Amino acid sequence: MTITILKAGKPESERAEDDAKVRGTVEATLADIQTRGDAAIRDLSEKFDSYSPDNFRLSQSEIDAAMSKVSARDMDDIKFAQTQIRTFAEAQRASMTDIEVETMPGVFLGHKNIPVQSVGCYVPGGKFPMVASAHMSVLTATVAKVPRIIASAPPMNGAPHPAIVAAMQLGGAHEIYVMGGMQAVGAMAIGTETIKPVDMLVGPGNAFVAEAKRQLFGRVGIDLFAGPTETMVIADDTVDAEMCATDLLGQAEHGYNSPAVLLTNSRKLAEATLVEIDRLLKILPTAATASVSWADYGEVILCDTYDEMLAVANDIASEHVQVMTDRDNWFLENMHSYGALFLGPRTNVANGDKVIGTNHTLPTKKAGRYTGGLWVGKFLKTHSYQRITTDEAAAKIGAYGSRLCMLEGFVGHAEQCNIRVRRYGGQNVPYGAAAE
Repeated sequence: MTITILKAGKPESERAEDDAKVRGTVEATLADIQTRGDAAIRDLSEKFDSYSPDNFRLSQSEIDAAMSKVSARDMDDIKFAQTQIRTFAEAQRASMTDIEVETMPGVFLGHKNIPVQSVGCYVPGGKFPMVASAHMSVLTATVAKVPRIIASAPPMNGAPHPAIVAAMQLGGAHEIYVMGGMQAVGAMAIGTETIKPVDMLVGPGNAFVAEAKRQLFGRVGIDLFAGPTETMVIADDTVDAEMCATDLLGQAEHGYNSPAVLLTNSRKLAEATLVEIDRLLKILPTAATASVSWADYGEVILCDTYDEMLAVANDIASEHVQVMTDRDNWFLENMHSYGALFLGPRTNVANGDKVIGTNHTLPTKKAGRYTGGLWVGKFLKTHSYQRITTDEAAAKIGAYGSRLCMLEGFVGHAEQCNIRVRRYGGQNVPYGAAAE
């Protein structure tokens, strides 16, 4: 097995140091929100966003005013995207059915899919207004019929971003706040004097938002750990360097710490892509960000075989995986750890990010090993129930249950079963004895 690293990013030790700094900052910030509530939120908003409104929650008139600033073309595009996302989310919801089965005469078992009762949706907007994130979280929660959906995004140039507000409103948000970063996530989860806390947090964000969600997990539910964007291009000589370089830099522009990896079995393509990236960085308007991200987090990995490429891809478990090979379906069948797959040169990650209909809130930092991305099912809790409808079934299950409880030494548990045997089976089972 021969795997050659033609370009490496920051060593893991340096990345760990960065993570530790973020951890400490977030911990102190969440403690401050817990202690000082609204006052802490206002101080943080003034510090990070130079924004201190009378109320961080938008009134209906403020929502209407913001939406009036969105051009007709932009509004049509937002509605088109939401139609695609709603259509797929509705199909996913329809696949999740409540069930009830009779496992033996008189014994009925079932489950119900119940929406989470309140959700806080964070929409990033630091360098770029992530309008699409409002569709992905707010709209999907609406399809799941979550009764209370609140949404928050940072201000842009000292005011609510009109298109983000429009996307939140059209998506079905019940409360819209203008708050950014970890303070928004903290306020929604912990609550303040004016913000009722939620049961669950969803949405992507920078390293501070991701860490805040990690620290708040348990106090509230979260969708997944969705930190800085990651992308991987798996390619062979069926595509060219321009395509590969474009797809790598298209995601590297997200931030200064967005990993972008080319995985290929073609040395010619690998070397040509490195040259093409240098060329594109000279003309890309977002090169100031993308170049730093590529220098620190970009990688080019050369493998001998497709099996090696598959093994490396599953180990890295990247958020976005663009597959452009002569065997795209083979990767679909065999990959098991990733956020989302984008198969063939006709598709691309940007379509998934903005409009095609799948959700763009996806697992990062290898979380694809144990979870998929945000989808309508994340807003639903599957709860089981049991019902026994005949005396015979109550006595029969009770007898088995009693003996199994006594096997573990749980006498009180056994008596719960025994009393049913006595009541419904006509057997005289003394307290603490296993039903025969």
